[in-house]
Amino acid sequence: MIAALYVEAGGAYFGLPGVDPWDEARDARKYAGPWPVVAHPPCQRWGRYWHGAPRKPHQHRLGEDGGCFAAALTAVRNYGGVIEHPKDSHAWRYFGLTPPPAAGGWVPADAFGGWTCCVWQGHYGHFAGKGTWLYAVPSDPALLPALTWGQSDSGPTPEMIERYGYAKARRVGRMALVGGKDKTRIRNATPPEFRDLLIGIARSAAREHVT
Repeated sequence: MIAALYVEAGGAYFGLPGVDPWDEARDARKYAGPWPVVAHPPCQRWGRYWHGAPRKPHQHRLGEDGGCFAAALTAVRNYGGVIEHPKDSHAWRYFGLTPPPAAGGWVPADAFGGWTCCVWQGHYGHFAGKGTWLYAVPSDPALLPALTWGQSDSGPTPEMIERYGYAKARRVGRMALVGGKDKTRIRNATPPEFRDLLIGIARSAAREHVT
């Protein structure tokens, strides 16, 4: 069994055998074990626009996420597992974690047995590429998987080039040509292949952290 923390109600982690999903209603900050975790703490106050939208900056303070990332970090350190956050997340330096190299590879993150890496979800089915940082506490570092390292191809699709021309499609990127609410949904989604990878990392931590 693993616990999936900070996940969307009815989303990719629901209905899976051996997965206990914690959506907003359950409040993953209250998780107290005993299973290793896959954690997707909210990233709005840790990303590029942590302060607010470009047109209305300085609406928020860095890291004011209601304690979600801190609770996720505590859960992973206590019970094993993995945290997923956007590439260049300010949470890494805020909590004293070593930022991973963009080229890939697992590197030590802290003094708590944590390891970190940079991976692009485009290698695992994400439409937008989505550079991602992982923080994992495994039962044995040798169990951390070798991932597909390096930036994935997130350039224009053939359909975009045909519709808008190569120059515009390349300039604005894939997500700029996705309209309305679909943009947020697609960007935030965790592809099944990547979800299964994270679940595998969490399950590999179970032998030490769960008896």
